[in-house]
Amino acid sequence: MAYKCRAYPDLNQAATFNRTFGCVRLVWNRTLAERNARWLNAGESTSYRATDAALTRWKKTEELAFLSEVSSVPLQQSLRHQHAAFANFFAGRARYPRFKSRTGRQSAHYTRAAFRMRDGQLWLAKTSAPLTFVWTWDDIGPGRLDPTMVVLSRESDGRWYVTFAVDTHAPAPLPPTGRAIGVDLGLTDFATTGDGQRIANPRHLERKARNLARYQRRMARCVKGSANRLKAKTKLARAYRKVRNARLDFIHRASARLVRSADTIVIEDLAVANMVRNRRLSKAISDVGWGEFRRQLEYKCQWYGRTLIVIDRWYPSTKTCSSCGYLLAQLPLSSRAWTCPGCRTRHDRDINAARNILAAGLAVSACGGDVRHSGSARVLSPVKQEVVPTARSRAAQPRGRAASEPAAQPRG
Repeated sequence: MAYKCRAYPDLNQAATFNRTFGCVRLVWNRTLAERNARWLNAGESTSYRATDAALTRWKKTEELAFLSEVSSVPLQQSLRHQHAAFANFFAGRARYPRFKSRTGRQSAHYTRAAFRMRDGQLWLAKTSAPLTFVWTWDDIGPGRLDPTMVVLSRESDGRWYVTFAVDTHAPAPLPPTGRAIGVDLGLTDFATTGDGQRIANPRHLERKARNLARYQRRMARCVKGSANRLKAKTKLARAYRKVRNARLDFIHRASARLVRSADTIVIEDLAVANMVRNRRLSKAISDVGWGEFRRQLEYKCQWYGRTLIVIDRWYPSTKTCSSCGYLLAQLPLSSRAWTCPGCRTRHDRDINAARNILAAGLAVSACGGDVRHSGSARVLSPVKQEVVPTARSRAAQPRGRAASEPAAQPRG
């Protein structure tokens, strides 16, 4: 578990931390450049041991002797993080590591050897006074913390934060509710369950679009490198921070509400990275935060003893009748309701999809498959994710196209 607090360093501490951020960024970028060059020239990979030895050599040179003026722990952690980033890239879990910019978020990771906690006060390496931070949790005091790592960060808007990573026991499981729900994620409504409950889409970015555009125009009129441009950029970063915080708060509340309301939650394995390539819907999809919502559902279900089932992304939940199993050949995104040609049942698009998602998830659970997926985009179900139409629905299906052949339509 991590506790993130607002920090207020004094002038001397801020200078030390800024110098540390610069050294961490330099070590990351220089290591990444040498790693790329070695692979392109010699076709050889670089191990963590080789990067550690290179850092020791850099400190002995006259050009990079200033690396010894800051704590060595954040520099070593930067090498470990880059090694882990490449491991995730080769495993297909992340994209290729990129160079760090001096204008973005800056951070430094301190392990136990580089900080100490006494009576709720935090001392970081190379500083002579405790770091001031604001603690906002009433259930536990900072004096009782035993952090394994401390992360100091500075956002692009100038705010400082300190994060305490601690090892803790899992919370007590929530009492059972006897309910299982299917959740259909969308843009018109953020989420819809099979019993008709809807969570409205707050559209945080759309509500702040005019303010963001005004700040962007002000920054564009400033001369690059000037103090006025830096001030305008800081104001723009503050506006984006408010949007980001509002989105995270909403997703936390929505995910906690679903975890409390049901024992089993079934969702679709949406390919968000592919869906944002749609230039018409990319901004709306990015603003709604489906990926972060799924991540929070996964760890909250694990914490509180709930079951999360993720079904195949290609399952035609929207075009399948939840009453008789009839499968439509096409269903445009603009159609929010439709009538089943087989049983003449009138369906709301999202509620029908949520019911089908629940039925498919319970089928996966009943056949003994692994229902607690780790978050991979390639979720394999142990049964064929296809609803077989009844005899009545097969007779009512149109000729020419196979009823079980879904048309290529965007999901929504």
